Amino acid sequence: MIRRNKDYKVEIIEGLKGGKGYVTVVNFFEEEDFLGKGRLYGKSIIKPGYSIGYHTHVGDQEAYYILKGKALYNDNGEEMILEPGDLAICKDGESHSIESIGDEDLEYIMLILYN
Repeated sequence: MIRRNKDYKVEIIEGLKGGKGYVTVVNFFEEEDFLGKGRLYGKSIIKPGYSIGYHTHVGDQEAYYILKGKALYNDNGEEMILEPGDLAICKDGESHSIESIGDEDLEYIMLILYN
């Protein structure tokens, strides 16, 4: 199976998890692609100054792989900078947030898998 770029479902989500501005989510997988093992595999694009708010994962875990830009990442209350090539994993029961702080859009691959 091949899925072309033009076929991806794209969502614009305002105030995601209480964050600032909006986030563009490009969904690589459809629900049936997960075989019941997850719910999100795609790319997020966040404009400078915009964010996804601080939230806790329950029953799943999420990974972010940074492709472009600069992020302020909150990992269970500890803030750090993420740049291209960095990977952040938020496990079941843990909390995180992410904000685009560079001069260019923040882009990263995200994956949410069920426990």
